[in-house]
Amino acid sequence: MQLKDISVLVTGGGSGLGAATARAMAAKGAKVAVIDMNKDGAEKVAAEIKGLALVGDVSEEAPVKDAIAKAEAAHGPIRILVNCAGIGNAGKTVGKNGAYSLADYTRVIKVNLIGSFNCIRLVAERMQNAPTIGEERGVIINTASVAAYDGQIGQAAYSSSKGGIVGMTLPVARDLASLNIRVMTIAPGLFLTPLLMGLPQEAQDSLGKQVPHPARLGDPSEYAALAVHIVENPMLNGEVIRLDGAIRMAPR
Repeated sequence: MQLKDISVLVTGGGSGLGAATARAMAAKGAKVAVIDMNKDGAEKVAAEIKGLALVGDVSEEAPVKDAIAKAEAAHGPIRILVNCAGIGNAGKTVGKNGAYSLADYTRVIKVNLIGSFNCIRLVAERMQNAPTIGEERGVIINTASVAAYDGQIGQAAYSSSKGGIVGMTLPVARDLASLNIRVMTIAPGLFLTPLLMGLPQEAQDSLGKQVPHPARLGDPSEYAALAVHIVENPMLNGEVIRLDGAIRMAPR
């Protein structure tokens, strides 16, 4: 599928990987709507790409339905969904203060895993009614993490959420195959997202040196480039691609 004049929805599009993807797809001629909890971030990116800014929690049904309706009213039937919205926290299963908070664990699962599936199911429900373009109706791209495979100490919640995204990629791709909708997942390694940008340069450099090659942090534009390629390559379906410079995370 080519991106020119195609309607795209990017979750978590107000910063980081989502913002880079929104920019890359808009540069290809796509009509992009970004949804984010951060209203200022969403509006800034949307203004930059002449797109649509939406605000909402991806883990809740009503705001996602509302966002889809607004995106389709502005740009036509959504053909591409990129799930980049996500949160993270750190805490050992049992630490100095006792057992890890169940509320904190649940929140990470709800936003990262349930939020991704919520957007998939609601967008795919709309996609099925659109006419095919060539061989397909749409493409869905999810964001996991190398933490799904190499979860570090304190990452039980985050790794669980990302492992769930990895695990649902193939069955959801199989579910939607009869509708001519492809489903892929990208599992990034260490990328220069807002979380890491808040670290001192020395810390950023130290993390980058852990990557075998290239020995640096990934740039969000490199994630975006892969997302664009996935859209344009019709044989990519039901797979998870590690985008990590060959890093395998140590326990800590």
